[in-house]
Amino acid sequence: MENAIVVPCYNEANRLDLSTFDEFLNQRNDYTICFVNDGSSDNTLEILKKFQKGRENRVYVYDAPQNNGKAEAIRSGVNYMLQNTSAQKIGFMDADLATGFEDYENLSASLDDDFDNDGMVIGSRTRVNTANIQRTAFRSASSNIFNKIIQWIIGLKINDTQCGAKVFTRKTANTLFQKAFITKWLFDIELLMRMRNKFGKSSMVNKFKEVKLSKWTEVEGSKITLRDAVQFPLQLLKIALNYNFKPILKKTPAQWLVNSLRSARTFLF
Repeated sequence: MENAIVVPCYNEANRLDLSTFDEFLNQRNDYTICFVNDGSSDNTLEILKKFQKGRENRVYVYDAPQNNGKAEAIRSGVNYMLQNTSAQKIGFMDADLATGFEDYENLSASLDDDFDNDGMVIGSRTRVNTANIQRTAFRSASSNIFNKIIQWIIGLKINDTQCGAKVFTRKTANTLFQKAFITKWLFDIELLMRMRNKFGKSSMVNKFKEVKLSKWTEVEGSKITLRDAVQFPLQLLKIALNYNFKPILKKTPAQWLVNSLRSARTFLF
């Protein structure tokens, strides 16, 4: 069963460990990889094209003419693989391999074999043995606070929305990635909101899994700037307005009250 991995790349010339990608492809002939060059200003595209040569049936390179951010890069790559391959599982992971292939394969294997149904699996760093998690104390603390706010917005107790490794059935990928995201870096939250709004919280439980990673490493060279980070609260508000309050306006007052009480109960208990 063919699996497709989308890898967003922006100025990754000095961080891409292509030997590891090569080793993985040699070991697993049921996987294809799509590198998305997100308008890099260095020679990332040249390096990717060179790596692709001779592997055109296993390695795809999607070249975005300008930098649009990680959200759009991944969305473009997923849709490109939907159009150009018959992959029944499509996911994404970071170019720096902070989440390794072993863990990605575990996420993919966690999807049900019935590919006619919807399914989504995400990696969780917060449930990993702390000895195998390498990240700064500040980032760990801020991440915990951030996750609490996200849980409140989504109304579901999801441990780690921002892990850079997620896998979807083909049907789910086709549903979740059609429309452009409204945020540049918090699209992971939007994916979960789209899943929740489409199926409802009770049904989503049977279509969604959070799987712990065995190892995760924080790699230097994050593309998130200070300017991006300070805008996160406003971006979260934007997500809440678009995915929570707009649908509420279409409901009756009684439905609104019931949904609000359910969200509060889920968050608190």
